[in-house]
Order: sequence, then C-alpha cells, then structure tokens
Amino acid sequence: MGHILADTPDLTALIAPEAAALGFDLVRVKLFGGKGDLTLQVMAERPDTRQLTIEDCADLSRRISDVLDALEAEGRDPITEEYRLEVSSPGIDRPLTRLKDFADWTGHEARIVLAAPIEGRKVLTGLLKGVTDDRITIYVQKHGEIELSFAQVGTAKLLLTDALIAATRPLSLDGADEIEDELVPEGTEDEGLN
Repeated sequence: MGHILADTPDLTALIAPEAAALGFDLVRVKLFGGKGDLTLQVMAERPDTRQLTIEDCADLSRRISDVLDALEAEGRDPITEEYRLEVSSPGIDRPLTRLKDFADWTGHEARIVLAAPIEGRKVLTGLLKGVTDDRITIYVQKHGEIELSFAQVGTAKLLLTDALIAATRPLSLDGADEIEDELVPEGTEDEGLN
C-alpha cells in the first residue's frame, strides 16, 4: 500500500484531538482497502454511553473532513488516493483497542488474536477476567486462565453473547425503523473525499 503517505498512527494523531474536542474517546482509526476502494474507518464513543448518535457521527465526520481538507490544500494530504470516510460507534461486538477496554469489559467473552503465538496458540477465545498493570487475564475453556501482556495482543474484540447484549443498552430506539428502511449505517459516510 505504497500510495499511503501516512500510517494509521499518524492519522490517529490527527484525528484524536478532533474526537476529544467533541468529548469523545477515540476507539480505533483504521485505513483499509486498495486503490479505488480505500476506507478510513474511525470508531469513537461518548465515555458515558460508550456509543455515538448519528448526529455525533456526522459532527465528528465534518471535523475530520475539515482537517484532512486543510492538509490537502497545503499539499500535505496524508492519504493521496480517493477514499471513503466512515465514522461510527464501535458496536456491540466492539474491538478492544486500549488496555482500559479489557478492564472495562471484564466478565464478557472476547477473542484475542496474538501478535505471536503463545504455546502454539495464535487465538485465545474466552472470558475476560481482568487487568493488572499491563497484563490481561483471559479464561480459556480447557486451558484455564492465561495471562498475557497488552503488547502481545495483535487484535481483539468482544464476542456477541446474550450477556453482552443485556449489558449494552441502545441510546434510543426512536427512528430505528426509518434508519433501517433507508439503509443508513450506524455511522455516516462521505463519498469521494480525496
């Protein structure tokens, strides 16, 4: 992907202050796809509700677009190809991207893909048991509790379970039918930014 001048950490550094200015926590910034189908995915949440409204997504999308447009005007565009900006809430089966996520979601099931195998295992699926310092404990069926450092986590996400659904109340169901009818995703998308 040589057509991308900035890697995701650089994009995160640009986007984090925009999320913070609106009172949101940034969950993940991910650039994926190839030429002609590039998506900049931004996940954020309100600290109190752990979700965003559609209006929140639109507000953050505008702020990010303004920053990236200003950089482009200065000839410092961090993404040189046309891309789609997708801003959303993390969703119920959310990615776990920060150490605090593992602590916050203790007692729920997760799938952790390791940066490098531990005892021949690359994926750990089980119940999050807690965090001590920078170490995460997960209970894996037939293996017991496994402790690993946050640095050993490649990617991780919660698994959709009845307990998780019960713990994740929607902000509002008002207008859910209309949203579904219009096929509007949880976030907003600005087409054709470059």
